[in-house]
Amino acid sequence: MNKLQRLHTEQDQSPWIDFIDRKLIDEGTLAELAGKGIRGLTSNPTIFSKAVATGQYDELVRGMLDKGASNLEIYEEIAVTTCSDAADVLRPVYDESPGAGDGHISIEVEPGLANDGDGTLARARQLWSRMARPNVFVKIPATAAGLPAIEQATADGINVNITLMFSVEVYRSVARAYIAGLNRRLQRGEDVSQIASVASFFVSRVDTKVDKKLEEIGTPSALNARGKAAIANARMAYAAYGEIFGGTEFAELRAAGARVQRCLWASTSTKNPDYPDVLYVDELIGPQTVNTMPMETIEAFLDHGRLERRLDQDLDGARDQLRAVEAEGISMETVTDELIAEGVASFGKSFDELIATIESQRKALAPA
Repeated sequence: MNKLQRLHTEQDQSPWIDFIDRKLIDEGTLAELAGKGIRGLTSNPTIFSKAVATGQYDELVRGMLDKGASNLEIYEEIAVTTCSDAADVLRPVYDESPGAGDGHISIEVEPGLANDGDGTLARARQLWSRMARPNVFVKIPATAAGLPAIEQATADGINVNITLMFSVEVYRSVARAYIAGLNRRLQRGEDVSQIASVASFFVSRVDTKVDKKLEEIGTPSALNARGKAAIANARMAYAAYGEIFGGTEFAELRAAGARVQRCLWASTSTKNPDYPDVLYVDELIGPQTVNTMPMETIEAFLDHGRLERRLDQDLDGARDQLRAVEAEGISMETVTDELIAEGVASFGKSFDELIATIESQRKALAPA
C-alpha cells in the first residue's frame, strides 16, 4: 500500500483532495486518485472561479444562456453537475466505508449568505434536495449566523461541512450545534445513524497571519514563535473534539448510532517556503480526522511524508506555544476573528469573479 492508503488503514485519518474541475472527473483522474487512497473531495468558490476561467465550462454556459438562465443559475448548474458527478465517482468509497464515513464531496452555500442564517438554511436545503445523494456535504461557514443554520440543517438530516473555522471556542459551538441538531432528531424518533458532519479548520492561514505579526515585532522571542501557532491551535481543537465526543454530552447519541463530527484539516499546503511542504500533514495525523490537500501536497506526502501519529502529542507544549504568541501581545482570539472575516471576504471575491466571468461570456455571445 502507498502512504495515502496506509494513512487511513494504520492511522484512521482520511486523505481527501481539495480541488475539483471537469477535467478531474472527465479524464478519470479522480477515479485514479480514489484507487490510490483519496477518500473524499472538497470544493469552494475560489476553486470553481479558477476552473471556469480556464474555459472548461464554456459549452455549459452557452447552453444555459440559450435557455435564458441568470448568472446565478449558471453557477449553480456548474457547481451542482460537477459535484454530483464527483459524488458518483466516489460513491464506491462511500458504500465501502464503515459507517459511511468517507466518499463524500462538498458543495458550498454562496459566501454572500455567510451572515444570513435564514438564507443559508434555505440554500442548504435547496442544494441538498437537488444533489439527492447521501455522500454530499453542504458547506456552511462557522459565522454567528451560521450556527443556527448548522443545527437546523442537521436536524433536517442534511450532512454539513462547517467551513472557515479557525477558533477552538468557535469549534466548541459548532460541535454543540451539530449535537443539538442530532438530539432534536432523536427526540422526534428519527434516525441519527446516517448523518455525517465534518468541522473544517483552515490551518496554514493561522501561521501566515500570526507569523506576519511576529515578524513585525521582530524580537528574538517573537521570531522564535513563528510557524507554531497553527499546529498548536489544531491540536487544541482536537483535544476539544475528544472531550466533547468522548464525553457524556454525546453518550446518548453514540448509543443511538450517531457518528462523531470529525475534524477536517483544510488549507494544508505550506505557504511559507521556509517550512516543510508537508508540515500541515505530518504534524496533524490522528484518528477519526480528515486532511484535505491540494494535488501538489498529495504528491509531496506520497513522496516523503511521515506516517506517525502526532496530532494528540504534547498538548502541554501546544499550550505553551500559544502562550508564547500571546506573550508577544498577539491575541489569538483577534487573529481568528479576523481570519474568518477575511475568509468570507476572500471567497466572496472569488464568487464575484466567477459571476463576472459568466457575465463576460453572456456579453460576448449576445447578438450584435
